[in-house]
Amino acid sequence: MPRTMEKTEIKSLNQADEVRKFEKGRLELVNIAGRTVGRAVLQPGWKWSSHVKPIAKTQSCEAPHFQYQISGRMQVVMDDGTEFVTKPGDVTNIPPGHDAWVLGDEPVIVVDFQGFVDYAKSKK
Repeated sequence: MPRTMEKTEIKSLNQADEVRKFEKGRLELVNIAGRTVGRAVLQPGWKWSSHVKPIAKTQSCEAPHFQYQISGRMQVVMDDGTEFVTKPGDVTNIPPGHDAWVLGDEPVIVVDFQGFVDYAKSKK
C-alpha cells in the first residue's frame, strides 16, 4: 500500500508571514503544515494585562500556550492563583486563563506551537 506523503515545507520566523506589534512586544508568525507557529519577543516591562488585554478585550489571556522559551524570565499567574516562573530552556503548557509579565532586564523570547493564532489580534 503506498504511503501518503505530506508536502515538505520550510519557513523561517526571520521572514514571518505576519508580524503583530503591540506596546513592548511583537509577534512573528509563520503558517506551515496547516498550523501557525509564532515567536514572541517581549521587552522588559511587558505585562499581558497592561499591553495585550486592551487588544484582546478578555479578562485574562485566553490563549493556550505550548511553547519553548529561548531567553528571559517570565512570571505567570493562573486565574486560580497558581504562580510560576519560566526561564530559558523551559517547555511549558499553559492553559487559558492567566496573566504574565517579564521579570528583570532581559527580553523574553518564546516560540509557541499552539496559542498565537489569534494572540494580540483585535476582537471586533
